[in-house]
Amino acid sequence: MNIFQKYITILLTLALAFTLNAKNDEQDVVAAHKRKAHYTFLEAMRKKSIGEYDSYHELIQHAYSLDTTNTAIAHQLGYSTLVAGVCDDAGVYRAVELMEKHFRSTPDDYYESYLYGSVCKKLRINDKAFEVWSKLYELYPNKEDVMAQLADAYAIQKNFDKAVELYDTIESRKGASIPITLRKVNYRFASRDTMGIIKETKKLLATAPNNVDYNLVVGEIFQQLGQSDSAFYYFNKAHNIDPDNGYAYIYLADYYRVIGDSVNYDKQIYNALINNNLGVEQKTEILVDYVRDELSEGVQKSERTENLFTVLIEQHPHESTIHDLYSQYLATIKDYKGAAEQLGYVLDMNPTDAENWKKMVLLNLLDDNFEGVFEAADKSIEYNSDNSDLYQYLASAYVQIKEYEKALETYNKAFEKADVSDKVKLSNIVAGMGDVYYSMGDTLKSFEQYEKAIELNPGNLMAMNNYAYFLAITEKDLDKAEKLSATTIKYEPENPTYLDTYAWVYFKKGEYSLALTYMKSALTHSERLKEEPSAELLEHYGDALFMNGYHDEAVSYWEKAVELNPDSEILQRKVKHKTFFFK
Repeated sequence: MNIFQKYITILLTLALAFTLNAKNDEQDVVAAHKRKAHYTFLEAMRKKSIGEYDSYHELIQHAYSLDTTNTAIAHQLGYSTLVAGVCDDAGVYRAVELMEKHFRSTPDDYYESYLYGSVCKKLRINDKAFEVWSKLYELYPNKEDVMAQLADAYAIQKNFDKAVELYDTIESRKGASIPITLRKVNYRFASRDTMGIIKETKKLLATAPNNVDYNLVVGEIFQQLGQSDSAFYYFNKAHNIDPDNGYAYIYLADYYRVIGDSVNYDKQIYNALINNNLGVEQKTEILVDYVRDELSEGVQKSERTENLFTVLIEQHPHESTIHDLYSQYLATIKDYKGAAEQLGYVLDMNPTDAENWKKMVLLNLLDDNFEGVFEAADKSIEYNSDNSDLYQYLASAYVQIKEYEKALETYNKAFEKADVSDKVKLSNIVAGMGDVYYSMGDTLKSFEQYEKAIELNPGNLMAMNNYAYFLAITEKDLDKAEKLSATTIKYEPENPTYLDTYAWVYFKKGEYSLALTYMKSALTHSERLKEEPSAELLEHYGDALFMNGYHDEAVSYWEKAVELNPDSEILQRKVKHKTFFFK
């Protein structure tokens, strides 16, 4: 070997040694990262266990950056990303992929695989969910939770027989129960297997023929099948087995409701409410459903409903939930005085409830009970000193008693308390100030406020309507009034108030035929909405009729208007002289 060959040999040896050392160093770094990732992972799980989820998520992210091969870390990162809810659709897909890595490598990690399957189910990744439940069932054939999940997965594939078969297995182990029967019945309903449904009901009853709950559930199933006679048989059987069972009355009431027997329906509802075996929560739910049905039928005030509330309050006089429900019902049928009285009982039991004091202010305002408004407001301000809505209600009350300076002062407070980003609320407050300035006779400031309100919220139709109406009355700018009013009609073409304003703008412009057309539409929609027309609307309609030559009909509408507003001097003159007066 010459000198040159020796030199080459030495270089190769050194290079090999360097490579081996570099690989060893790299392996050491990787090993160190893995150890650090493991410790970080453990700390993350500790943070998760004590509810510090932000720290948990950050630590898991760091752990995964240190070791992307650890599938347990990948699983937790995927799960924490989904829980954080900060990712887009692509991010969701990546998070699921991270969880899937762990399932692929360690499917027998029961809890993690179960969690992955649940995520896939919730996200409706049905093929992957089915794969998870099938694998877990293969690995853990005795776990009933897995059977139930696999049954649902089969049902999604419309393989209802397999789904029922799995629940049959669960039933054979745990025994018959209502939840299991209902699950199988739901599968049978989905496959439209009426005979299978009936088979399940018989199977349940065979285990305990005189079980009240079983008979009630079977009756409900027959009710869903439309077999009312069979439904009644089982409901009645349950009642005969245990006449004191309150739920039997509920099911019987529902049966009578379905067949349209209102007399027996009311009777069973009454029996349920006086039943001592039903708790307040159940009775309240019954009454909520009953009241909802009554109101859906357009009932304005029902003696039957009033009696049921009376019965329940006599039984439970100190249950605030019942008084609160009664208050809501009375407010819905516009008995604001009664609603305020019931809410008063609620506040007696909890005088620090800020929201209910605010409701009390509103109810008294709707009832025109200004003494009650200010009394409730004093209480409400103690707990709602920064609530903008409250000051708006108060300002409205001051307007109605013509305390305009106080109204402006209160509107200013409402504006100060409102969220600066809530342009809709700010616009409404400013529009209210415009109404006040007009009532004070300051049209310049009034119109400035309306302009500001519309600038804040270009969709404030009420501000546009009021602005247009006052422009028409003062005849300041009828073209602008027409443009503003036309916008309100564009978005709400059946609003009687907006139609009245639009008609009045045309009236002021001397276009009486158009005025009559829109005024007639305003009255038509007012009747459709079962709203009593205002004296102003009736007077305007009479004016439009008169200008179109329908003099006798015009007088009849003026007479109707004067009944609602007997203090109007100009209305009195129109009726007396049977002619139109501009002023």
